[in-house]
Amino acid sequence: MTKKKDIYSVESELTSILNNIVKKAQMKGNAPNTIDEALRLLINQMIGSGLRERTIRDYKINITHFIKQTKIHRLEEINADTIYRWLAEMQVSNQTKLTRLKCLKAFLNRCFDNGWLSTRFWTSIKIKVDKKTKPGTNESDILKLLLNLDLSSFVEFRDATAILLLYQTGIRVGTLGNLKESHLDLDRSKLILDGEIMKNHEVLILPFDDDLKQFFKVLIKQNNHIREEYNKTNNYLFITKFGDKVSNDINNNIKRRLHYYSKKYSIANINPHAIRRGFARSLLDQGADITLISKALGHSDIQVTTRYLHIDKEEVAERLRNYL
Repeated sequence: MTKKKDIYSVESELTSILNNIVKKAQMKGNAPNTIDEALRLLINQMIGSGLRERTIRDYKINITHFIKQTKIHRLEEINADTIYRWLAEMQVSNQTKLTRLKCLKAFLNRCFDNGWLSTRFWTSIKIKVDKKTKPGTNESDILKLLLNLDLSSFVEFRDATAILLLYQTGIRVGTLGNLKESHLDLDRSKLILDGEIMKNHEVLILPFDDDLKQFFKVLIKQNNHIREEYNKTNNYLFITKFGDKVSNDINNNIKRRLHYYSKKYSIANINPHAIRRGFARSLLDQGADITLISKALGHSDIQVTTRYLHIDKEEVAERLRNYL
């Protein structure tokens, strides 16, 4: 006689739930007794996942500081009140408090993910910080740098072309390193960026002037000579003096060289991010609206653009006056 089938299958309906119950119980049973022990376990996890030494060191410093200042040693003793008390007793700027709070929150998030804490009570804890926006590079600084560069040197000529391109188009330095000569439309003096090399993966078309167009023509000719000399076959716009692709190191390379030029020629505000801000500010000063600038920068959020523009309250008032 065939055994009558149950109305529902325990195995299919309840096994996953049972496994979750067991898993939570096991995690709870293995939960560390102290914050120190939790920190030690998390550091082992972070080392295993290949986290940077500097990040791990920040965890050690800030969590140890929390324990010392609050005299709290058990995870379950941590709550919003103890965190606020810890922050209130710090004799440091709000920016430093925010940095330390972020580290503590990251630590608590990892504890929660391990099942050692039952709620994320810390998510509502905030510190208000007025973020200072660094000004962008101005045109006089760009011109000063370009006039000091030796354009008879391939590397410095390449750098001059890169600097002009950054200032005239506002593209990110990461995009710069992946540019190919095929991204240039010299007949129409336009840079055509496909989604593959853009941070937001959207196509962007940007114009450049005749001076930069001539720089591009010379750079392409020099690139061809170098590739032929070293038997290279790539099509990248910015290459090393040996004909290799520089995009793998373009962020550090360009930043490092701009830092070198900044020191050598006493130009304080020269770096890829400042040049990008300078591009945005230049457009604003020439009458471009924020929506257009945001599109040119490839921003998905216009609020990011307003921070780039470094507009203070007085300037907002003066600009609004023009519409009265």
